[in-house]
Parts: sequence; structure tokens; C-alpha cells
Amino acid sequence: MFPIIPANSATSSATQKGIFAYGQTGSDISISNLVNSSGVVATDVAGVGTGRSYTYAASYGGDKAIFGGGTTNRGTSVGTGVTNLVSNEGVVASDTAAVGAARMGSAAAGYGGDKAIFAFGTPSNYVYISNTRNLISNTGVKAADVTGAGTARYLTTGASYGGDKAIMAYGYAGGATSQSNLVSNTGVVGSDVSGVGTARYGGASTSYGGDKAIFGFGYAGGGISITNLVSNIGVISANVTGVGTVRNAPAASTYGGDKAIFAYGAHAITGSAYNMSNLVNNLGVVASDTAGVGTARSYLAAAGFSFSA
Repeated sequence: MFPIIPANSATSSATQKGIFAYGQTGSDISISNLVNSSGVVATDVAGVGTGRSYTYAASYGGDKAIFGGGTTNRGTSVGTGVTNLVSNEGVVASDTAAVGAARMGSAAAGYGGDKAIFAFGTPSNYVYISNTRNLISNTGVKAADVTGAGTARYLTTGASYGGDKAIMAYGYAGGATSQSNLVSNTGVVGSDVSGVGTARYGGASTSYGGDKAIFGFGYAGGGISITNLVSNIGVISANVTGVGTVRNAPAASTYGGDKAIFAYGAHAITGSAYNMSNLVNNLGVVASDTAGVGTARSYLAAAGFSFSA
């Protein structure tokens, strides 16, 4: 089985805190960890909602977040479509019944300043790859499936950029890809853009610097730690030499208004989970490893929330 990570996305630049939730420790879990406005990861919070992995997350409503999809049984690799809303105080709500097709390994990102989008993924067993998308309203309501644009793939990730747009890049489509798709401020997914950077899947991405984004880590024949910065007009830069432990299946979130954090993940070959983190400053520079807090895990998701520091 290919190493898999749920897509995760960034929130708008105003969000001050982050939340990492769900994931895989050998079983699917629902614990969460809050990140304060200084980038400090807190201890585990008892889980709410169905324990699952390969989820994806984004902010919505400006200061809240939503976790979606994933699988409740990695062994059978069958997707689910439930969602969980996160308040602007970081409280995870109970499951909301599925709308649209169940998927895992999808991408998620904020767009339009206060809405979100889920796109791509696979419903089960990695046999059928989707480019279906679902828009999330500014009240956290997930709309029905819409036929997607761009090459169908999974294990891709997304992030906000430019203040009100999004980008989804990399993933697996019969092999690792480096293509990207821009998302307009009305939630329209654009056609494929030729890839920049190492083709890979199972990485993480988030926004930083108020209007830019960063993709990092993942699997490309083995774990990697390279990053690719995204400008405020959605242009992906060439590889930046990696900092931090090589790994796949981490998650990433904004914090502190204009900074970001990558955390958790797994060794690409052994599957051993990590609980380390790497902070990203407002220029997109990734710092060395910070000793982990919380349960070591992989295949989780993260998003920013709260306007209050």
C-alpha cells in the first residue's frame, strides 16, 4: 500500500491558532492538539467524533475550521464522508452526517476569504481516483458533489494564497505528480498547470506570510523534506533544500497571523510515527525540528482558527 496522507490546508492570514486532529497510530484516532499564537503545540485533547485517518481540513468563516472525510479502517481503506466543525475556541464538534461521496486522501483549502473547498481523493481501496469537489459555505455547510476539473488524483494537498484563492498541488495519479490547479475566489478549480518541483504525494501544505503558501515533505520513492514556496499570485517555486526530519504524512497549519507549522508524520519505509514539529517564519523559512508534544501519529490533518491570540 502506498503511504498516504490526508490533504490539509491553510487558513486566512488573520488566524492566530491552529489545530491538528485525527490520524493513525496503528489504529484510527480522534485526539486533537491546539497550537497557540506563538507556535507552541499543546498536549492531547480527548477526541470528539469518529476516530479516523487520511482526513483533510481547512478554515471557514474566517476563524473556524472543518475536518472532513478520511477512513475509519485503514485495513479496508474504505472512505467516509462525515465532517466535524471546529469553533473559534478550538472545540471540535460531533460528527455531521456525510454529504456527497465518501473520500479519503483529498485536498482542502480556504477560498473567498471565508469559505472552503474539498477536492480530489479516492472513495476506497485506491482503485477509483476522483476529481470531484465540494464547496463549504461560510457557515460550514458542505455542498453536494460537483464534477471536478484537473487530473483525478489523491494524496494531494491544498492551501490558500493571495488572500482569497487556493492552490492544490502534487498527488498520486498512477504515479507521483507535480502538477497543480488554482482555485478562484469563487471556488472554481482551474485546469492543470505544469508541475514545478519534485513529483510527490503524501505531503502537507499551508499558507504563510499573509498571502503566500508552502508545500513540504511527502513521498517520492522515499520520504523527503524539501519545500516549495507559492507566491501571492499562485506561482510555485523550485525546490528548497529540506530542513527537518525526512518524513511523509505530516500535517500543516497557519498560526500567529502570518506563520506556519508542520507537525507529526511518519517514516516513509518503517511507518514509525513522529511527534516533532517545524515552525515556518513569515518569509517561508523552515526551522529545525522541535521536540514533539502529543501522541506521535501520521495521516492526520490541520487547519487554522481564531482571530484572537
